[in-house]
Amino acid sequence: MDGTTDRPGLGRVVVGVDGSPSARVAVTWAADEAVLRGGGLCLVHATDSETASRLLSAAEVEQTRRAGQELLDRTAGEVVGRHPELVVVTELSGRSPVEGLRKAAALSGTIVVGHRGRGGFSSLLLGSVGLEVTARATTPVVVVRAAEEPAELGAVLAAVRDGNDLGCARTAAREALLRKVPLRLLHVWGTVPYAGGRPPLRNGAPGNAREHVRALSEVADRLREEFPELALHTEGEKSHSVPGTLVEASHHVDLLVVGGRRAPGFLGPTLGRTTLSLLQHAHCPVVLIPRHGPGHGSTT
Repeated sequence: MDGTTDRPGLGRVVVGVDGSPSARVAVTWAADEAVLRGGGLCLVHATDSETASRLLSAAEVEQTRRAGQELLDRTAGEVVGRHPELVVVTELSGRSPVEGLRKAAALSGTIVVGHRGRGGFSSLLLGSVGLEVTARATTPVVVVRAAEEPAELGAVLAAVRDGNDLGCARTAAREALLRKVPLRLLHVWGTVPYAGGRPPLRNGAPGNAREHVRALSEVADRLREEFPELALHTEGEKSHSVPGTLVEASHHVDLLVVGGRRAPGFLGPTLGRTTLSLLQHAHCPVVLIPRHGPGHGSTT
């Protein structure tokens, strides 16, 4: 590990810094992740001064920028104090937080955000920046929820819906190998009947048990071929609440990896019900992997 080159398949880590308790937890997680990957860490603070300049005086804009840079320098010093070998760079952006993070991540970086920002109710749902970053994701996004006593539980979990989640499962496999822990593939299908008969499995229908087992097995077989050193376990479960079952499973893992996909009938970048529930309620960090293409919930 030389501190400069990211591992294959996992880009550099970019994390948002705004001084909130949630962001501090996200920075700590992102720094640990960057060390695991053997790459660098980019700290981003967005002042949104490009918009604010129309409302504030030049002196006020400069004061905002200076405070932002001081926050970045202070945060970088804390990270280096904990990880002297880690290469840390800072970026003060005049854009909005969402655009600043996306620009820093470019085409291959992983964006890390805290569960809540400086505003709102800290114990409730996902903050506006986190929500917009994940909804518009074109690269992986990690949402980190603050935990009083974070514990290493020794597993990574990937939520697999169908064969289109192979990319999501590959990312989960790499994360499990970095941590030297097993990977669990979990496929949950709903028991609520659909009006008008049973739609195809690929559209999120209940299907039958054999179809669901086959979808999970196909992904697992590919991973075993590509990652022979990986300890891999598969689980299939029928449930009246797919989001609830996945949220419960997040109690027992260090990381949950899920593919983003919008619900049928929605246009533009948005999140499906299950994905949104996980981002809001999971008990561990959640990695959202965009699924590109028609119906996959991501724009190219």
